[in-house]
Amino acid sequence: MRLRVRDAAEMLNVSEKTIYRWITQKGLPAHRVNEQYRFNRAELLEWASSQRIPVSPKIFEEPEDAFIPSLADAMRAGGVHYRVGGVDKPSVLRSVVDVLPLPEVDRDFLHQVLLARESLGSTAVGDGIAIPHVRNPITLHVERPVVALCFLENSIDFQAIDGKPVHTLFTIISPTIKAHLNLLSKLAFGLRDSPFAQAVRSQASREELIRTAGLLDTHIASLASQTTGAIS
Repeated sequence: MRLRVRDAAEMLNVSEKTIYRWITQKGLPAHRVNEQYRFNRAELLEWASSQRIPVSPKIFEEPEDAFIPSLADAMRAGGVHYRVGGVDKPSVLRSVVDVLPLPEVDRDFLHQVLLARESLGSTAVGDGIAIPHVRNPITLHVERPVVALCFLENSIDFQAIDGKPVHTLFTIISPTIKAHLNLLSKLAFGLRDSPFAQAVRSQASREELIRTAGLLDTHIASLASQTTGAIS
């Protein structure tokens, strides 16, 4: 999806002038199309997360027929994993791939895809958290979106913009781009000041993490409903 400057400004709750300034001063990823700026939604989300910039509830608006994945359900499918091994980015991502409950996926291929994505820029979003994923989701014989939460045994350098080592990974595997972007949006929104963020920081139990993810889903649905109602 190619967003216009106005769309990007609405999603980030800033003026269009600020968007232009961020392009030149902060490296906001933008593409020139017919002498106008266009934005990729996934790139915009990744950049906003790395800059710790809050996103607008407008980011959750989807067509009526779009499948809206639940973060809680995706985490149930992907699991919560503690003391995941590894001493650097490649070995940690290998350990993450190995614990993913995806029996029919080529794990060597998935590992290489995740490494290739990291070569384009770190998926670390600050405060010791990273969200490794493929930029353009591909079908990996998965029937539903999966989010695996992994707490690492050793904090590692993930080339995060804030310089902090990473100790927590959310890995998104999705069969569709819409589901992928929706889950990425929810994580970008929920990993700020929320009960879910607090549960992640404290490495709470699996049950507590799933419960607070469900609360986040409910809160986001309420915000999206309010936004839609205001527009109509």
